[in-house]
Amino acid sequence: MVDPNIQALFRPKSIAVIGASEKPGKIGYAVMKNLVEYGYEGKIYPVNVKGVEIKVGNRVFKSYKSILDVPDKVDMAVIVVPAKFVPQVVEECGQKGVKVLPIISSGFGELGPEGKRVEEQLVETARKYSMRILGPNIFGVVYTPDKLNATFGPTDVMPGNLALISQSGALGIALMGWTILEKVGLSAVVSIGNKSDIDDADLLEFFKEDGNTKAILIYMEGVKDGRRFLETAKNVSKAKPIVIIKAGRSERGAKAAASHTGSLAGSDRIYDAAFKQSGIIRAYTIGEAFDYARALSNLPEPEGENLVILTNGGGIGVMATDAAEESGLHLYDDLNELKVFSNYMPPFGSYKNPVDLTGMAGAEGYEGAVREALRNPNMHSIAVLYCQTAVLDPRDLADIVIREYKESGRKKPLVVAIVGGIEAKEAIDRLNEEGIPAYPEPDRAIKALAALYKWGNWKAKQEKE
Repeated sequence: MVDPNIQALFRPKSIAVIGASEKPGKIGYAVMKNLVEYGYEGKIYPVNVKGVEIKVGNRVFKSYKSILDVPDKVDMAVIVVPAKFVPQVVEECGQKGVKVLPIISSGFGELGPEGKRVEEQLVETARKYSMRILGPNIFGVVYTPDKLNATFGPTDVMPGNLALISQSGALGIALMGWTILEKVGLSAVVSIGNKSDIDDADLLEFFKEDGNTKAILIYMEGVKDGRRFLETAKNVSKAKPIVIIKAGRSERGAKAAASHTGSLAGSDRIYDAAFKQSGIIRAYTIGEAFDYARALSNLPEPEGENLVILTNGGGIGVMATDAAEESGLHLYDDLNELKVFSNYMPPFGSYKNPVDLTGMAGAEGYEGAVREALRNPNMHSIAVLYCQTAVLDPRDLADIVIREYKESGRKKPLVVAIVGGIEAKEAIDRLNEEGIPAYPEPDRAIKALAALYKWGNWKAKQEKE
């Protein structure tokens, strides 16, 4: 059962912004602006000690000098005041009956023992009133299904099926911007900061039950209750995949993590082993993490091991084959069935897997080959590769793949790699907007597919045990 106070973090009926500002450029203004511009449909109550009017776009808000002056119930209070005022504000929120407090303010556990003691006092106060705290030292929270953007990050987050949890505020904001650029759809973004109260395990429990989330990506520097996190992660991994970028791998990096958010980073080898036992897929770079997450949050699980690679270039076909072998993927090799692809290539093409449709492959060749692969029950997953040529505009190929995949019912995992120029980038964006994982390099597409297989194989093993 998910804590109802954590439910209120993502689906609040009303929000107070304590420290709301009338001045553009201030964090208290940015949070108000994002709530309004992203389309939040609940009630918004700005709290400002001066009681000033706050104008956001065409809307003018009356502000209250204290949360206690707000006439209605408040589910969530976003706290943006300086650290020295936060204890009083938390006490008043408790008296008001607020359920959850994202504390954006910094200057607590990350500063050392004194700040840590204040942080612990905030949690004690919250517990006295049965409230939950997110943070402090965060940039906020986003939940796209309810048009909630209570952050000072980018406004135009693209809705999707991936939940992003970040322990780093600045990196989390940057990653939000990156997902917009790369057409990665998100169900949620949570800045978790110092983890004084709500931690990764709490959020995993919510996302496991959340019908709008299909995969979870975490940027992590350390955990405070390792046993609980790993038990929760193992339980969640049986239902939904988890990808983690674990920073602080080196000794010096671990020290930097400790000073950043006050986290205990611990031995990287222990994390590595624990992640594997819990079904967590580890990524070592941001690009790798999102490559994996893009496939895991959009594709169905494969029903078998047979991968078919369709390509118009021998070079990218060989690169994809290398990546498949390195990743432990099985290329389908029944020539009697693969021979069907000879109908969509010139005589000098090769229907051996990888299937080389040749550089002469146009719309009809790709359309027929993709359709055959999608409808053959012995071909369990598909990689469509394309080197940009004058014969076929990459955007037309994207339209073909989108149409054929939709008509097939999206029952098999399918990834795409298109190597080329501006038109190739536009085609990749078009595919990703439709939830079909597409990449600018063949090995990235194959490794993303391999992550899906890795998770599926781990899950199947758990079901047998």
